[in-house]
Amino acid sequence: MGDTYLDLVSGGLGKSAAKKLGLPQPVRLRRTDPDSVDRPLVPGPVLVLDDGASQASADAVAEALLGWDLDVRRDPAELAKGRRWGAVVLVLTDAGSPAALGEPALTLGGVLRRMAPGARIVTVSRRADDATEPAVVAARLGVDGFLRSLAKELRAGATANGIVLAGDVPATAPSALGALRFFLSARSAFVDGQLLQVVSAEGEVPADWTRPLTGMVAVVTGAARGIGASVVRVLARDGARVVGVDVPAAGDSLSRVMNEVRGSALQLDITADDAAERILAHVRERYGRLDVVVHNAGILRDKLLANMTEDRWHDLLAVNILAPLRMNETFAEELGEGGRIISLASTSGIAGNRGQTNYATAKAGIIGMTRALAPVVAANGATANAVAPGFIETDMTARIPAVPRQVARRANSLQQGGQPVDVAEAIAFLASPQAGGINGQTLRVCGQNMVGQ
Repeated sequence: MGDTYLDLVSGGLGKSAAKKLGLPQPVRLRRTDPDSVDRPLVPGPVLVLDDGASQASADAVAEALLGWDLDVRRDPAELAKGRRWGAVVLVLTDAGSPAALGEPALTLGGVLRRMAPGARIVTVSRRADDATEPAVVAARLGVDGFLRSLAKELRAGATANGIVLAGDVPATAPSALGALRFFLSARSAFVDGQLLQVVSAEGEVPADWTRPLTGMVAVVTGAARGIGASVVRVLARDGARVVGVDVPAAGDSLSRVMNEVRGSALQLDITADDAAERILAHVRERYGRLDVVVHNAGILRDKLLANMTEDRWHDLLAVNILAPLRMNETFAEELGEGGRIISLASTSGIAGNRGQTNYATAKAGIIGMTRALAPVVAANGATANAVAPGFIETDMTARIPAVPRQVARRANSLQQGGQPVDVAEAIAFLASPQAGGINGQTLRVCGQNMVGQ
């Protein structure tokens, strides 16, 4: 669905009028071109900063970036006049006090006006819960607050996100580098103000960053349209063989999507008691193995709780949370080394939403399910994570009345709705080998909603 206001203010008189009137000024985001994937990775040189104590880690990160054929600088004065920075990476892994954050933060502040449209800022820090010294804990949580506030100040489609390392995970661990590349790239266009934890040094750097899912087999539920169809396309683009699952009533749409990517369609109601067994039988017959499960299928049955009916409540929970819970009992045993379970949560499950008590219950349940499942599948070398979309332009959100829809679009730092492909890109990253050290996490794809966390 199109955003008429975004079209209007993207240039010319509309842009000028919005600026004069103090109205939102969203810009078209830098997204991945299906034909060129990650090239270029960033729209200009990359500046790597540190707090002094983290210099060794920063040098290692800079070396990794050079390996991606990027133009990497360690001094902001090195950039020629007239050029713009494509990204800034702040490595703060060894910051021992909030006082240490001042120099890199103010140095970054001095280059913000020279950032290119669609630029990226990424912090690399450590988890506060792993420290006990008050000054260290204060510094680590200080990075989090700094990052979230900075993301709300950026303009022209720029984003700021953070990588939070657990324990002694090195800044160049496969999943730390995988997260860094994801945040730098156009794949993370609608991910903003987020802090993603890397909980272990597990994971594997892919032979080809543009097709990291080569050889993997993925199942996507709710694949006939919207976000599910985009997930199918992006997983296939990244090299996976995909089985799309949806209800028989969506059979024609499902067949079109799966034929497009040369995948396999399975018409199935996921609330059936034997849904997981039937999916596994289909996958084994076609491909012989299963590597990735994406729980995307979901429905809406919105009503104020005072008007909620029994069927609206029970039908929604049956599809959105009870079916994934039941199927995971089978999939958790099936998935081995490198396996992935990725579930669709929602910002409604984090911050709540009027008229969505049933939906928020289910989506918060998805986050809880993911946390509990993570250590179970980790025993077999697999991971479980969730993606929580905010306002995404789909047929479902198109049914929202015009005024509330416009408000929802502008209520994030990027001042626009996301696209289904934005959610799909996050899922594809979490499905990849380089995300093996990310487990039990929920990654928001919401443009930094100005509600909730």
